[in-house]
Amino acid sequence: MAYPAPPTEPLGQSDAFLKFQEELSRVSRVDRPVLIVGERGTGKELAAIKLHYLSKRWDGPMVTVNCAALTESLLESELFGHEEGAFTGARGKRLGRFESADQGTLFLDETGSISLPIQTKILRVVEYGMFERVGGSKSIKVDVRIIGATNANLRELARKGSFKRDLLDRLAFEVLHVPPLRLRYGDISLLTDHFGGRMAVELGMDTPPDFSSSARQALEKYTWPGNVRELKNVVERAVARSQGQRIESVVFDPFTCPFEMLPDEHVSGLVPVERELPCDLKAILERTEVHYLEAALAQAEHKQRQAAELLGLRYDQFRSLFRKHRSKNVPSGGD
Repeated sequence: MAYPAPPTEPLGQSDAFLKFQEELSRVSRVDRPVLIVGERGTGKELAAIKLHYLSKRWDGPMVTVNCAALTESLLESELFGHEEGAFTGARGKRLGRFESADQGTLFLDETGSISLPIQTKILRVVEYGMFERVGGSKSIKVDVRIIGATNANLRELARKGSFKRDLLDRLAFEVLHVPPLRLRYGDISLLTDHFGGRMAVELGMDTPPDFSSSARQALEKYTWPGNVRELKNVVERAVARSQGQRIESVVFDPFTCPFEMLPDEHVSGLVPVERELPCDLKAILERTEVHYLEAALAQAEHKQRQAAELLGLRYDQFRSLFRKHRSKNVPSGGD
């Protein structure tokens, strides 16, 4: 995949973010391999693209390969190309990614997943700038800068023998560590407004919905194991569900089943319902309403407007339901 122009500039203002951007600028001037290390969702590919466009190769091709998405045989053909008849289905000569990236940059995403035989061929390219296509014997010379990215511990893989030490030494001329979102103090609110605004435009909203202070506090306190990619999903989901109204709460895990909150007696009363008949339906519905009122108020820390949002109710509907069951020991809350 080649990038014809730089994508959107990375966004941040924290000390950790700005320090990483300074490191990118410094490393871009040295025409040597670079490893970008970081947790999933931190923006390693975006960093690699910026590194390319800051380098003297900026007007050359930027080609990327997801090494984890291909089998060993397919990855070999993708990287080095193949000659006609090299294997079943090889109709005609095919250029590989190294040739496509000549005079530019080749980005090897998920570097830790590359098999040892392919590593050996990559090492030769790094050392001598030479390789042969699959099924060929003619040496092809290229001038390519390699940028690798991984969230794996390559030193540990090398110690175990699943990553070549020689290749690791060559690729690790510079190692850049992308800071995780939880350490980018002050960037979460900035990114929230950015992603929220873009989603609002996509949905045709006149203005993006505002995030309440409690919603922003929840975003700030969350540890973000999926980093910026996860934050983007959470914020966009909240805006899409808001219908233009103020966002009082956010959903971090969309796989959480709402039916798990039902009391056992209600669950058993659903399937098969014939076993529970005759029954006092009014009493069952009242117990269910009380249960959800209590659960919503507890999760919203007794903020009634936020509890109404959790239940999908307007504030006046929530207040009506709350007054109905106030005598049943439902805890009160603030507005």
